[in-house]
Amino acid sequence: MTEVEGIPRDTTRDAFLRQLEVLRRLGIEGRAAMTFELSDNLRSLVEAGVRHRHPHWDDRTVERGVIRLMIGDDLFRRAYGKEPAEP
Repeated sequence: MTEVEGIPRDTTRDAFLRQLEVLRRLGIEGRAAMTFELSDNLRSLVEAGVRHRHPHWDDRTVERGVIRLMIGDDLFRRAYGKEPAEP
């Protein structure tokens, strides 16, 4: 078997090779679908965190808070002009 680079330190070589095999079998469409699902899950977790920290914010303010966290303060201010305001 050929040498494999990039094996995480907390993963055995056999487990890493198995993971690569599964990802190859998924194909580009399967890997893309998995990526989008992970992205949606991350966004839901970020939204839950914003709602937890700011329970008095309405849905629009929460949405802007999530966007700010995902794109950063500088880009957010350039796009939206200000940060989500505390009521």
